[in-house]
Amino acid sequence: MNLILLGAPGAGKGTQAEVICQHLSIPAISTGNMIREALKSGTEMGLKAKSFMDAGKLVPDEVVIGIVKERLAQDDCKNGFVLDGFPRTIPQAEALDKMVKIDKVIDLEVSDEAIIARMSGRRVCEKCGATYHLLYKKPKAEGVCDICGGTLIQRKDDHPDTVKARLEVYHKETEPLIAHYKKQGVVKRVDGQEEVADTTRLTLAALEA
Repeated sequence: MNLILLGAPGAGKGTQAEVICQHLSIPAISTGNMIREALKSGTEMGLKAKSFMDAGKLVPDEVVIGIVKERLAQDDCKNGFVLDGFPRTIPQAEALDKMVKIDKVIDLEVSDEAIIARMSGRRVCEKCGATYHLLYKKPKAEGVCDICGGTLIQRKDDHPDTVKARLEVYHKETEPLIAHYKKQGVVKRVDGQEEVADTTRLTLAALEA
């Protein structure tokens, strides 16, 4: 099953992506991890992305799309995948439409107020990129990643003012994707709950529907 997880930054897409990939035995693919992998393995698109990042510029669409194409061509995606963080814009979605058929889009809906409160508690491993939360997903040892032992940090974009700005960008650029995929009849809406387990139950039910 080829899936996309849509939702505002901080809606819990990464957590649900992990659950879905375990449930369906398919890889969860996030844009950040994809770019990191491409940089690490020195692929053609990875090197292109590095040149933009080194110059402090945003990685342009055609490079991100190229990285996604490289990743989806790998063997572990043969039976499907979960995309988290891509596509972000209509042009990216249209490029993806030409690459693969998307079976379902899970639209994770959470209010802006809840997201601002939620994201200020988020912590990320500076080494492997694993995510934690001071309330919902605590590491075993405070400030230390369970997976690789790296240091957990609060990213600049998890500060409340930055979150508000990111939400504005989401509503303007990414939210239109819901209408794009509704035309294809593949959108399933999931209302994010206070408890992660409740959101997971609704997400898995949406997959079966």
